[in-house]
Amino acid sequence: MTQTLAQRLANYKTESLITKPVASGRLVRVIGLTLEAVGCSAPVGSLCQVETLSGKMEAEVVGFADNTLFLMPSEPLTGVVPGAKVTPISEEHGLSVGPELLGRVIDGVGKPLDGLGPIFTEQQASFNAVPINPLARKPIKEPLDVGIKAINGMLTVGKGQRIGLFAGSGVGKSVTLGMMTRGTTAQVVVVGLIGERGREVKEFIDEILGTEGRERAVVVAAPADASPLMRLKGCQTALTIAEYFRDQGLDVLLLMDSLTRFAQAQREIALSVGEPPATKGYPPSVFAKLPALVERAGNGNENQGSITAFFTVLTEGDDLQDPIADASRAILDGHIVLSREMADAGHYPAIDVERSVSRVMPNIVDDEHMLMAKASRQILSICRKNQDLVSIGAYKPGTDQAIDQAFSYKPRLDQYLQQGMKEVVNYEMCVNMLRATLQPAG
Repeated sequence: MTQTLAQRLANYKTESLITKPVASGRLVRVIGLTLEAVGCSAPVGSLCQVETLSGKMEAEVVGFADNTLFLMPSEPLTGVVPGAKVTPISEEHGLSVGPELLGRVIDGVGKPLDGLGPIFTEQQASFNAVPINPLARKPIKEPLDVGIKAINGMLTVGKGQRIGLFAGSGVGKSVTLGMMTRGTTAQVVVVGLIGERGREVKEFIDEILGTEGRERAVVVAAPADASPLMRLKGCQTALTIAEYFRDQGLDVLLLMDSLTRFAQAQREIALSVGEPPATKGYPPSVFAKLPALVERAGNGNENQGSITAFFTVLTEGDDLQDPIADASRAILDGHIVLSREMADAGHYPAIDVERSVSRVMPNIVDDEHMLMAKASRQILSICRKNQDLVSIGAYKPGTDQAIDQAFSYKPRLDQYLQQGMKEVVNYEMCVNMLRATLQPAG
């Protein structure tokens, strides 16, 4: 007998509510940090549940070959046995986002680390957001105050700019990030501590960030002992949280420390699933992932706010031609270089103005400010080129007026570029102080 339309709809609704069982597979091999499973099917990027002697463990599908899935766990491999049951998780796990995240410290997948209890939010966001149409983004037209004289005055940053902080180890990257966190006028600060030592994570939160800076900040921590997948997820989590607050119409300052650790995590995952190495051991997927991550920051549309992003780049051996450093410079809107020589001389923050550049500065400052910054660069350049001659007494004062004038301004300019770790100088004061520094003596 022919069913009526109402009966067919009722049957359809009943059938649609029945959950089809997900086929489970089994674990056949473990190589390094990679698990290989057969007998189940799941798309790349989805999660699977692996039954171990220590309980159930989640792992993400990072690749496949024929009927074999390659899984990367987000936690240490303990209790894994041959033939362990592997079950794909059908439902999509998003990231909990909301104002409840402010003042909290979370791991790479959003779980709290600060011991303040669970975080309850009403919204969830995907780890991989749809990129904004570049033509829909607002242009960068307004400076962002970061509270540091050397940056506000000489390397002015615009709202929505993406800039790199290039430095070797122990030159003051974390301290500089903390200074910006306390001094910025952005309404929300998102800090991603990726691949750092566990001691540095607590030190940054307690001493560098401080109670005042933490109130409007969200800290995402995936330390060096976390799995490559957790470090990779930590970067995506920080961007996802920043995107949420940007979509609420707020100005967000994103501090990512570091982009190099993100690249290294992707290298570990790619090499473990068989991708061939290319430039100095980095597989091609690393150089595809970098712009995909960086491009998520920036201005939103007319109804949204902005994400001004500082990505730190660790230059091994202070080599700015490192593959990751070179690739990062090409996709960022400027770079700030921290000098080891300046740090060794006690000049903090150790920002090398000559080797640094903000590509949007001409668009966001007036002509007078631009001329002052240009004049300051020229003074520093002349002094650097002739420092050896002056030091050994080979230069006689009065020989060259430009050199004499540059060295007369140098002490005042050095004083302007130095700043205490807890000292905050607003944007207008930075410009006025630069103007006063360049005034003729007497």
